[in-house]
Amino acid sequence: MKGCFISFEGTEGSGKTSVIRKIGEYFINKGYTVLITREPGGIRISEKIRDIILNREHTEMDPRTEALLFAASRRQHLIEKIIPALERGEIVLCDRFVDSSLVYQGLARGIGYEAVLGVNQFAIENHFPDLTLFIDVRPEVGLKRVFQTPGREINRLDLEQQDFHKLIYDGYLKLCNSFPDRIKRIPGEDEIDIVAKRCVKEIANLVLGARP
Repeated sequence: MKGCFISFEGTEGSGKTSVIRKIGEYFINKGYTVLITREPGGIRISEKIRDIILNREHTEMDPRTEALLFAASRRQHLIEKIIPALERGEIVLCDRFVDSSLVYQGLARGIGYEAVLGVNQFAIENHFPDLTLFIDVRPEVGLKRVFQTPGREINRLDLEQQDFHKLIYDGYLKLCNSFPDRIKRIPGEDEIDIVAKRCVKEIANLVLGARP
């Protein structure tokens, strides 16, 4: 049985992590084997790259360096963790994947969509997710959550200007319109349980071929 690869995207503070945890619990209770992972990170090498990318002191980082580091982290994560899980028939729930780079570095950083896509195609060899769920939370709402949540990590990207976060949000909306078969927009400003149920419905109907 081939596994299912689902990625989750959103602006900072969109609640992806909490939603993914709820979804994982749902499918585990249904008898599926579920792998929950994240980007950048997920494995030892990629977590070390994550520390470099998100370090608040690395303000001098060039946008292309940032894009290349994300792609390198993604490659190792894919080969070492995601593909083996899919080959075992597992459901992989990944907090961010290639679409984050297309939006953050390609659009918001101004490198260009095609340039960042080319780097990432080299990294992932067309291993795109079966389904991507964009948790739609307006940037001003998400950032308010970030800075008001006790113990929440505040990283270098969280501290970018408001205009940067607006570009990210607009970029995700463009991707949703460009790839409607793969990327589904999920209204995300409601309670976590409600948002998680919306995601479960998309996963069950579109990927698993079953009703939740």
